[in-house]
Amino acid sequence: MTNPSQTTQADKGAAFVALHQGEPFVIPNPWDAGSARVLEALGFRALATTSSGFAFTLGRPDGGATLDEVVEHVAGVTAATGIPVSVDLEHGHGREPQAAARAIARVAEAGAVGGSIEDWDPAEDLLYPVDEAVERIAAAAQTARGLGFPFALTARAENHLRGNPDLHDTIARLNAYAAAGADVLYAPGLRTADEVRTVCGAVDRPVNVLAHKGLTMREIAAAGGQRASVGGALTWVAINAMVEAAERIRDDGDFSALTGAGRIKDWVAA
Repeated sequence: MTNPSQTTQADKGAAFVALHQGEPFVIPNPWDAGSARVLEALGFRALATTSSGFAFTLGRPDGGATLDEVVEHVAGVTAATGIPVSVDLEHGHGREPQAAARAIARVAEAGAVGGSIEDWDPAEDLLYPVDEAVERIAAAAQTARGLGFPFALTARAENHLRGNPDLHDTIARLNAYAAAGADVLYAPGLRTADEVRTVCGAVDRPVNVLAHKGLTMREIAAAGGQRASVGGALTWVAINAMVEAAERIRDDGDFSALTGAGRIKDWVAA
């Protein structure tokens, strides 16, 4: 496991850029510093935060964390790990382009070398018109370019999660975001390898794919996906295991699921 204190932010940024130019890779999503250390120790080469998983640690639903809280979270994760960290910034914590730019700057100050901005506004429950969404990506890209180290900006088209599964519109949005300066493109909610292949074949930037149990990494890579993330899914794997064990304790007094710390010294070694 890399010693975080021996890896500069510029080193992490360069490594993250290089990953997007090499073989397809998985970028899993930790929900706190401890899970980040585990994933790094298991050999993953980059991490991405999860808005839903982090909000859960605060006892809130997805979208319930403030930008200040996200920044504090990112600082903890980046200080605990020596590999690149990208941040789920949702819609940038504000509708105006300056909000997206500010969100990029703040997580960069906290140690991140990547971040994503999406085109859906939770407060208004709407997909931004393309022109407005482009302005937001352009502002975020301008800030990312001025940081003094490599920072990979991911632009998210939320159509397939927000009731508008129009693949043609999704592709048009992604291409517009690429032209505005996005380094990576992401359309969460694609379900099939054919959908992934269609998107990847129509854009000229690396594509992140939201993995699910109906697709393998081999299929994602064969369809042209450069990186695969899992969103909040690992958080729910962990929480569901806890709930199952706790229910057995509550209902049957059965403590057999309490297996001990296992390899915890390896995972969180100083």
